[in-house]
Amino acid sequence: MKCKIVIDPTCEEQVVVTARKRSKLVCEIEQLVENNAQYLKGYADDEIKRFSLDQVQCFFIENGKVFALLSKEKLQLKSRLFEIEPLLNESFVKINQSCIANVKHVKKFRASFNGSVMVVFSNGHFDYIARRELKKVKEKFGGF
Repeated sequence: MKCKIVIDPTCEEQVVVTARKRSKLVCEIEQLVENNAQYLKGYADDEIKRFSLDQVQCFFIENGKVFALLSKEKLQLKSRLFEIEPLLNESFVKINQSCIANVKHVKKFRASFNGSVMVVFSNGHFDYIARRELKKVKEKFGGF
């Protein structure tokens, strides 16, 4: 069996196995991938919902509470923002004191006349990049 690994920070992570038939090794790989997927839980009204990091557009603080913004919903988290940060992979970048953005869901940047830079996410939500985080964000996106 051959193994090919492609590192591309702009792509969604996936594991593709091409095999002639289902074997013990294929089943073990499938189980390993499923067990390794990171899921978080969020609260919307009286429901608890499980979601993966790939679904998250950004994590942000609003009225002292931490939320995960998905494409169509906003889920409250019980964790603090600094507790979530170590769990995140390389596709996340902190853009200001109260927001961590998923690079995969950034639609565009808007620069204003006063020097601030706005991040617009694919679902229409937006936030501003803090000056102290601007260098790190530019490095993540290769400049803009």
